[in-house]
Amino acid sequence: MQLGSRWPIGDEPPARIPDELRAQIAAVERERAARDTSGWHWTLTWLEGRPVVELDDGTTLT
Repeated sequence: MQLGSRWPIGDEPPARIPDELRAQIAAVERERAARDTSGWHWTLTWLEGRPVVELDDGTTLT
């Protein structure tokens, strides 16, 4: 596994994330819009060359 990057929820994901994963991230963020997510971050890692994105609440997208 290789560390990618972290960014705050609601900010633009890194450019190297595929479009289909960007759509999943946007959907999760819409679901969480009513919550207080201040201070939450996404973490991007790479597992066997594929992106894995995890939100601070444990939501994981591949």
